Amino acid sequence: MESHELLREVFDKKSAKEVSADLDLSTSMIYKWAQPSHNEGGIENPLDRIEALYQSTGDPRLIQWICQRAGGFFILNPENTPHPTFLIPATNQIVQEFADLLQVIAAAAADNQITQPEARQIRARWEKLKSVTEGFVACCEEGNFGPMKKDGAKRGATSNE
Repeated sequence: MESHELLREVFDKKSAKEVSADLDLSTSMIYKWAQPSHNEGGIENPLDRIEALYQSTGDPRLIQWICQRAGGFFILNPENTPHPTFLIPATNQIVQEFADLLQVIAAAAADNQITQPEARQIRARWEKLKSVTEGFVACCEEGNFGPMKKDGAKRGATSNE
């Protein structure tokens, strides 16, 4: 779905006039966002600008920030998710990632406090677990666990992030 198509659907639920009042922008500007930008009347909308900013910087914190503002979180899809042929190794990978997260948490909490560097380590392991779990779910949906088996070999090199 193109960004202008999404905005058109959004403006079906909350009118462009209401949005323009909320954002203190002209209604015509809001309507232009819902047009393809390659048309004479269309302009690059905020969604396209966010995407361009992300493409320019490659920094996923931009997307994470937006997700946090919306009350959620961003989970990066696993790259080149291999399709493991066997369910048990794929399941074991998730269990291992969870164990790695618990180890980081236990080590950080051993002195009954969590420092900022420890919190960053916990966050990094949590993000890794979410990504591996998303890969597992995708493999479940596709019925092919071969890719996770290949990723499991790579995981050993990054388990101490």
